[in-house]
Amino acid sequence: MQDYELSILEQYPINVKCTRKTRGAFFCDTDQGLFLLREAGVSRRHAILMRHVGVYLYQEGNMRTDLPVANCDGELLSTSPEGRTYILKQWFRGRECDVRKSRELLEGTANLAHLHRFMGQVPPCPEPEEGGTPARPEGLEKEYERHNRELKKIRRFMRGQSPKGEFELEFLRYFDRMFDWARCAEEESKRRDFGKIWEASAENNTMIHGDYNYHNILVTAGGYATTNFDRCRAGIQMEDLYYFLRKAMEKHGWNVKSGDHMLDAYSAIRPLSDEEVEYLKIRLIYPEKFWKLADSYYCSNKAWVPAKNLEKLKTVVTQTEEKSRFLERLFSFSL
Repeated sequence: MQDYELSILEQYPINVKCTRKTRGAFFCDTDQGLFLLREAGVSRRHAILMRHVGVYLYQEGNMRTDLPVANCDGELLSTSPEGRTYILKQWFRGRECDVRKSRELLEGTANLAHLHRFMGQVPPCPEPEEGGTPARPEGLEKEYERHNRELKKIRRFMRGQSPKGEFELEFLRYFDRMFDWARCAEEESKRRDFGKIWEASAENNTMIHGDYNYHNILVTAGGYATTNFDRCRAGIQMEDLYYFLRKAMEKHGWNVKSGDHMLDAYSAIRPLSDEEVEYLKIRLIYPEKFWKLADSYYCSNKAWVPAKNLEKLKTVVTQTEEKSRFLERLFSFSL
């Protein structure tokens, strides 16, 4: 155990038996069970929100989350002698959800639906984050207008590059094909007014997880546990479902049957409105992975593009046809 670990853990009313390192954090076996210690990465007020939401989920829905733990001073964040801020959270013995297994994919989806049911009625936090009522997000139309301007700018930049690397050549080769999807998503978003969804979410203080993926779903002997609420906030819950569905379908090659079962598993617990289905459809139309790879390229060292990014780009292009079938079968949409 490192000295800085000791200096942090001594601030808590627990007896630590041993620690072991994991990704960017430490597991701590104690007389009160398993905990996880890591640098906070969140504000004091957000830590309060995380605990507030987690306690509500447990009390009302019997849902297990990684609750932040108060130190001896009653604070949820602790500071090391070097001035770094840490958070200690309750943890669970288990493993990450394996979304390649059909059963766990559907159980992870059902877990999200249960989460959303109760996060749709969380009482106001006693100490809200600064700013009070959350600002309304820019909306799909503005977001896609911005992303599409960025894609055009990146294409202009790549066209001017000489010599061009394999990533630039592949990007330019398939740009028009992928941009058709991007432009279509923007046009579809302009035909819809999703303001009502946001207004209803804000009025009801509807919360979202903000980063719901298989890394943050633990399969334990006592059932499923949901972790890492660092991006938890008021918002449109379809953002969580879209993110989880997209990540899962990228691994399943946009398998129609798997996607259909996921939507069934979710809506059986937390029914979807027509507006929410439309929102989800437009989110799925947009080639987000293509935009992210382009943005990553433009914001990094363009002289050297990781081979992994080239592989991802090829996968995105290859899976576009599969995603097209997926959207046609499940959302009656064709480009």
